[in-house]
Amino acid sequence: MLLAQDERKDLLRFVTAGSVDDGKSTLIGRLLFESRGIYEDQLDAVRKASGRKGLTHGQLDLSLVTDGLKAEREQGITIDVAYRYFSTPRRKFIIADTPGHEQYTRNMATGASTASAAIILVDASRGLTTQSRRHAFIASLLGISHLVVTINKMDLVGYSQAVFDRIREEMSSFAARLEAIDTVFIPISALAGDNVVRRSEHMPWYQGSTLLNHLETVHVASDRNLIDLRFPVQYVTRAEGGFRGYLGTIASGVIRPGDEVLVLPACTRTRVRIVYGPDGELTEGFAPMAVGVTLAEQVDVSRGNMLVHVHNVPRIGHTLEAMLVWMGAQPMHAGRNYLLKHTTNTVAATVNELRYRVDVNTVHRCQADALNMNEIGRAVLTLAHPIAYDPYRKNRSTGPFVLIDRVSNETVAAGMILDREPEEFIHSPADGASRPRSEHVTRQEGLVTPAQRSARLGHVPATVWLTGLTGSGKTTIAYALEKRLFDEGRACC
Repeated sequence: MLLAQDERKDLLRFVTAGSVDDGKSTLIGRLLFESRGIYEDQLDAVRKASGRKGLTHGQLDLSLVTDGLKAEREQGITIDVAYRYFSTPRRKFIIADTPGHEQYTRNMATGASTASAAIILVDASRGLTTQSRRHAFIASLLGISHLVVTINKMDLVGYSQAVFDRIREEMSSFAARLEAIDTVFIPISALAGDNVVRRSEHMPWYQGSTLLNHLETVHVASDRNLIDLRFPVQYVTRAEGGFRGYLGTIASGVIRPGDEVLVLPACTRTRVRIVYGPDGELTEGFAPMAVGVTLAEQVDVSRGNMLVHVHNVPRIGHTLEAMLVWMGAQPMHAGRNYLLKHTTNTVAATVNELRYRVDVNTVHRCQADALNMNEIGRAVLTLAHPIAYDPYRKNRSTGPFVLIDRVSNETVAAGMILDREPEEFIHSPADGASRPRSEHVTRQEGLVTPAQRSARLGHVPATVWLTGLTGSGKTTIAYALEKRLFDEGRACC
């Protein structure tokens, strides 16, 4: 019974980030300690290490729970990305504790790549720093839509509401310039445990959730893409009797026996015959399940191909425009050749142009000839062969890629494909020719003109966009505006 209940819990992956000494490792240690997520042998090791650091009376240095490398313990900083697992009666969690130093920005991007939420720690005694803004920007760039800004070390500023309000206002101003992101602010003391798992008695002015309660209740189920079927083929298996199956992990969407699918990039049409799981045939498979698929016809399918629904097809092209987080020691210059790894496909790629570099402190665009390690910029790439992809904002499974140095075989960049075509002509996978995008996309005029529609309704058309922070009253105002316009006889929705 208990095992069945545990299996039904949903999973939240979140990343912690912030400047050096903001208390990330201590916060995770506090969460694990108070949720009973530390094994006894780990706890004994932390007690011994805390004693060697001079702590007495049973005091624990909870940062040692995640800082596992010897260099981390000696220097008192996080270098590597540490992953930890724990669960509560309401949800299971995977934590990525990422480095705070600017030198390890690429490690932060790696840890955040699979996260659904990000915790940005801010030292209340120091205020907002460059790294706080940098990590918030990277979280937004990577499509993390839930941001928790925890103002830590409130005990050092006397649990001052004024300090909390000042940092919240400053961070809110910066977050407003990022892509749509749900931002929540929580004042805590990871060292003392205030508002981490239990509500703090020292901050009666704060009436919001504790950090753990927020992590248990934040809604992330809708973040998963179950609409667009994307099944990258990883392996083709054969057996006696002519059996031929295609194995892989469903990147997004749902696949069922009988579905009509296309094999990309060749655009060959066929049907799904059987979907297999670890225990046999399935009525359906969905992301992120690893499944096997057989098809009704014997078609040419190999590693790197992708199965999609006939009427829901991604883009297919050999030219991409993307945001790059540069991780290589050698700078990136236009004209360099790399290998591009996208889902199960690897193709040769050339960086055609670096459009601009992003100043992560101001989110301003800067002209640049190269990208250095830990810098972020926008670039145009040309591929040797076309690939099937989606914009990263639409699909976090088929929108990212990595660039690999062809000589050293090192991963030098993480890329997020943008929602735009970088050139006037796109590649046609059917005939191998290039043609204008507008050939099959033309404007169709209706029989009712805009002037006739305005005359019938009695007013010109308009779209009103209401935007603001969570809880600022957007929905209430929108409903009130709709009612007012309706009462005045306007056609509105």
